[in-house]
Amino acid sequence: MPEGKNMIGHRSRYAGARRFLFVATALAALCSLGAAQADSGNEFATWENALEGLHDISGDFTVRNIGRSSIAGDDVRVRLSNLYGTQSITIVKATIGLQVNQAQPALFHDSLRKLTFNGGKESVTIGAGESVFSDPVHLRVAARQNVAVSIYAPGAQINDHTFPAPELNPPGSFISGAGDHTSDVEGDSFPSTLVFDNTRVPGWHPGELFWVDLIDVQAEARGTIVALGDSITDGYQVNLGGNRWTDLLSDRIAALEPEQQKAIVNAGISGNTVSRQPNPYDPTNQCCGAPAPVRLEHDVLSVPGVTDVLLLEGTNDLGGDGAYPPSPASQVIGGMKEIVQRVHARGLRIVGATVLPMCNAAGSAKEQNRLTVNAFIRSSGIFDGVIDWDAVMKDPADPTVIRAEWRHDCYHPNAIGDRKMADAVDLRLFGIQEQGSDH
Repeated sequence: MPEGKNMIGHRSRYAGARRFLFVATALAALCSLGAAQADSGNEFATWENALEGLHDISGDFTVRNIGRSSIAGDDVRVRLSNLYGTQSITIVKATIGLQVNQAQPALFHDSLRKLTFNGGKESVTIGAGESVFSDPVHLRVAARQNVAVSIYAPGAQINDHTFPAPELNPPGSFISGAGDHTSDVEGDSFPSTLVFDNTRVPGWHPGELFWVDLIDVQAEARGTIVALGDSITDGYQVNLGGNRWTDLLSDRIAALEPEQQKAIVNAGISGNTVSRQPNPYDPTNQCCGAPAPVRLEHDVLSVPGVTDVLLLEGTNDLGGDGAYPPSPASQVIGGMKEIVQRVHARGLRIVGATVLPMCNAAGSAKEQNRLTVNAFIRSSGIFDGVIDWDAVMKDPADPTVIRAEWRHDCYHPNAIGDRKMADAVDLRLFGIQEQGSDH
């Protein structure tokens, strides 16, 4: 995030935090949607990391990326991407393992596996704009378990993701001292010192991940939900625990009976836009990922086992910044229509979420545009269901702002706010029934 920039859409006293939603079609009809699955049999994404841009060249170090699984499974595959690269990169060596303790680089001794590619090759070259899956490895991953993907790729252009809260929990990465330390089970080569910037200093880098953008497993799940969003989904500044609303929602789903479970993976990128436009924060378009319609194929439609999409975008378009002015409601709605049409064309379900308050002055053009977009989301009928997070999060005394105790700033919820968002989701929108649910 550029210094000084406010990257946007980057249990309560109040009625038990009731879950607000508007359903665009009858819940019974929803069960017929989202049934389509990728042609990958029982392969389902259990974790995702949407890459945002190209930053620097890798030095002689190893990066140990840490993500948290959503559902349990085995026969694990990892997708590595050179999505924004301008030249080929070579991954010299990569491994996968299971983290012993949060905020520490050590792995369980019996969990370390070498990753191979293209039928057993230890290294792999990935062309500019391309991605590659590893060969499957026999490793059992539990639901909500921290998984480590260690990569040694000196001299490679770095495709990365940054921005979430400066927390100890995933996502994030350890950067080692010099050399290939992909097989370092004890983690002695990876300092655990907190590093709160996007440098390559050895230590723990919260929210920063290199090259790895997806992990899938063989599982008996019913599907994967992809959360497509901006910094509110990405988890920017969700301090005091650092669990994003997608993590908290995944916890709810993981507690259900196996026949009800779906994975939920996070494709949020801070500063992202829902319409095709230059990024408001960075004219080089390297800070915030490609606009949602541009990255839809890679980050959503190609995800193994995807059955559902949850769309929460539009804040950055409506807010604008120095590199691009605020967008009119019609432009935001146009981006949403394109995404919905393409998701439906794949036979998938898509649930829309209303845009949260942004501290726009009442009656201002920005606020009127936000209200117009939200009216469209609620009433247009193009979405298969709607989560009205605007209604959940707004201050009853001033609907132009998020409740003070639930916000980090004008645009982003804090950890309490993310809990409220997760609690507000009616899982029946995704064909999931919670035992004893009041929905």
